[in-house]
Amino acid sequence: MAMNPGRPVDAPGGSSTRNLSPPVDGLGGSITRNLSPSAVNQMLMEFMMYAGRAFVVFYPVYLTGYLGLSISWVLLCMMMVTWWKKNRQWKDVRIGTAIDFADNEAHEINRELTKSLSMATWVKFPDVEKVDWINKVLEQAWPFFSMFMEKLLKEKIQPAVRLSNSALKAFTFTKVHFGHKPLKITGMRAYTHEVDKREVVLDMNICYDGDADIDAEIKPPIVAGVKGLQFKGMMRVILEPLIGQAPLVGGVTFFFIRRPTLQINWTGMTNLLDSPAFSSLSEETIMDIISSMMVLPNRMCIPLIDQVKVDQMRFPLPRGVVRVHLVEARNLVPKDTYMMGMVKGKSDPYAVLRVGNSQFKTKTIKENLNPRWTNEVYEFVVHEAPGQELDLELFDEDTDKDDFLGRHILDLGDVKKEKELDKWFPLTDTQSGEVHMRLQWLALHTDQSLLNETTDGCACAMLAVYLDNASDLPKDNSEFTHNQKQGKHSKEAKLTKRVVEPNTLVEMSIRDHVQKSKVAYASNNPVWEEGFTFFVHSIKNEQLTVEVKEHEKKNVLGVLTIPLSRLFNVSNMTLEQPFLLERSGATSQIKLKATLRVLTIEKPEAEPILDPPPQPKPAQSAPGGKPPAPPSGSGTPSAAAATPSRAALPVSPLNGEYDGQRRGSFLGASGRRTAPDTPMMRRYDSHSLLSDNSIASSRFDLSEGASYPKEVLNHQGTFGEIHLTVRYTTLRKRLVVLVNSCRDLIPCNENGTDSYVRLYLLPDQSWRHRMRTQVKKRNINPTFNEKFEFNVSQEEALTRKLDIAVKNNRMFHSRERKEIGMVLIDLANLDLIKGVTDWFELSLPGLKKSN
Repeated sequence: MAMNPGRPVDAPGGSSTRNLSPPVDGLGGSITRNLSPSAVNQMLMEFMMYAGRAFVVFYPVYLTGYLGLSISWVLLCMMMVTWWKKNRQWKDVRIGTAIDFADNEAHEINRELTKSLSMATWVKFPDVEKVDWINKVLEQAWPFFSMFMEKLLKEKIQPAVRLSNSALKAFTFTKVHFGHKPLKITGMRAYTHEVDKREVVLDMNICYDGDADIDAEIKPPIVAGVKGLQFKGMMRVILEPLIGQAPLVGGVTFFFIRRPTLQINWTGMTNLLDSPAFSSLSEETIMDIISSMMVLPNRMCIPLIDQVKVDQMRFPLPRGVVRVHLVEARNLVPKDTYMMGMVKGKSDPYAVLRVGNSQFKTKTIKENLNPRWTNEVYEFVVHEAPGQELDLELFDEDTDKDDFLGRHILDLGDVKKEKELDKWFPLTDTQSGEVHMRLQWLALHTDQSLLNETTDGCACAMLAVYLDNASDLPKDNSEFTHNQKQGKHSKEAKLTKRVVEPNTLVEMSIRDHVQKSKVAYASNNPVWEEGFTFFVHSIKNEQLTVEVKEHEKKNVLGVLTIPLSRLFNVSNMTLEQPFLLERSGATSQIKLKATLRVLTIEKPEAEPILDPPPQPKPAQSAPGGKPPAPPSGSGTPSAAAATPSRAALPVSPLNGEYDGQRRGSFLGASGRRTAPDTPMMRRYDSHSLLSDNSIASSRFDLSEGASYPKEVLNHQGTFGEIHLTVRYTTLRKRLVVLVNSCRDLIPCNENGTDSYVRLYLLPDQSWRHRMRTQVKKRNINPTFNEKFEFNVSQEEALTRKLDIAVKNNRMFHSRERKEIGMVLIDLANLDLIKGVTDWFELSLPGLKKSN
């Protein structure tokens, strides 16, 4: 089939990529470029730099020959320069590591302690917990687990191995013993807020370094065995659905989110597999088998009640789809060097993106430390979020071995939470470098009106297929074709059938994207129980083709074709039934479930922003240019004079400087109106801290129904304070904000307040620039201790303002406001290099504190 070069090419693993090449003109295939004067000047500067470096390198060689000196002096100088550069490189790495450790001391200590297996039982971490009691249970039950595995290997695995190959017909396990060292769970994390209320999700870090002893006889006198193995991985266990009767859980599902690691010590004839040439091959083969059973999207399921469907547990619909736009990178490390590393060149970077078993490679940008990619768009099916991660690695392309330039790992749960991320991500395991990506979360819907087919190569829908089983398959294709041609009687045809039953697999395809199932051995009623996903670009013109084939001969035993337009028009866009196979036996059927879902880009829910209250007119100056004196007898100083400790705080008056930076309004300029006075509402006071510590872009027009809850309106006293640390790290070029704690917040219920802190670095006020802390429940004096970093230069930071709001997580009413305190900090008034740690008083738009 001819491929359209302008169309995207789907890659295996249920993902697609779009990579459009630039236009090519002329017979020679040269790319037309318009060189600007700046580009010409840059090329001349680079040429002069290379010429200068060449002169510096080669002139001493010429001078040595001219003076008649020995070449040993040149070699000695080169060795000394090389040694100095290497020493300097290691020194820079050590200094960088020390700086990172100083900036992330608490995180580094927690990470190192988490790796330790000999911690005290009372040591606790907020995310990962030690579960010594489970390890004690495993230690006690390990002998019985060994008995179970011996029965499983001999009754299930041994017959399957014999059927897989005619040379293994005599394969037999002669000894199965899993040793005395049990499996250990080094840490467990439970998810409660991020998941559905009818399920429990557990992540277990599993480590097995055991003394297993397994021997097998392949064919006398060939003996193979395993004596000791190491296995590490993170297993996710899902208990769902939670029910109101015994056993309280409907089923248990467990799987590995990422491929675990495996090391095996072989014995007998398989000792050859310990050699470097064969060890990776053998262990990778075993890991492929494990992945086909227990690595996403594959799952192991144990239903505990009859009402639970196994197919829904083993292959639920994915959580969604992530679309990744790889834009550019900057400040990459130069890996191409000349003259034994004395002359630094550039790099030829390319990126590798990986989610689970799906992997893509971008095109290579030649000789560029700040590459930009065009039309590099990739789509990944996400089965678990949080949990699954996007692993991006950058390499320098070379003729021999590609050099590593850095990596970034992103939890896709963050994309699901934020809906859209467009930012620079720092590269790790390298000296410098950042990568710019734009990630979008696509939800799955059954609403036909949301379908949006585009011509840019992006998918408009996703097809999920659960392949269950087939029945009454012919032995081979000659069985039905020969009988149809000769017209034999059924009894005569039955006598001519072959005795050996087929080894079958299924190939599914949409356009040129093909996926294969596992092989079902020696059965004309095979059972596969596997799931597949496909990206759809045109529902009207595409169809799902299913072919049942023999494994060895590749003969087709049956064909099924399902137009996607048929799926689009049925109820719930789902077909689940046995289908008669074409070009097969008269009663040959295949049972599968096909589900179509429309992909829609989810937009972040922007915070509702309404107009600020009307500005009070400035008071007229007294004659002589002096401001008018306050009314006699008032005795009330200004806010700055009342709190001398806050006088130096960077505050921003409520003026018109944010008119051009506002995030939007629900009213036009002509439709703005002031709110009517109500007896419950304390009106805006121009002399309160509100006019100093809050911003116009975060205030609501109270006349439009976005009022405060009664707990806030009836509150007497101040709105509380927030303790912050603001500083700038010149080495890492980051603005660091530490949200330490709050005190004396407004109690929003009888148990306190479920509060969190939201941050914006103005003028960046979109959803993707929004940062927030975790929720602290039932506490009016919460402690957060969370750090946030903003990638800005020092000069730019001095022009920014920090917008901070303390919010109540519990919704009182859909139209009620969640803010319980706000403050605006002008960074120009802070000593960012030295850093500031202080309590900042909170205020609220439209309200004033009461004594």
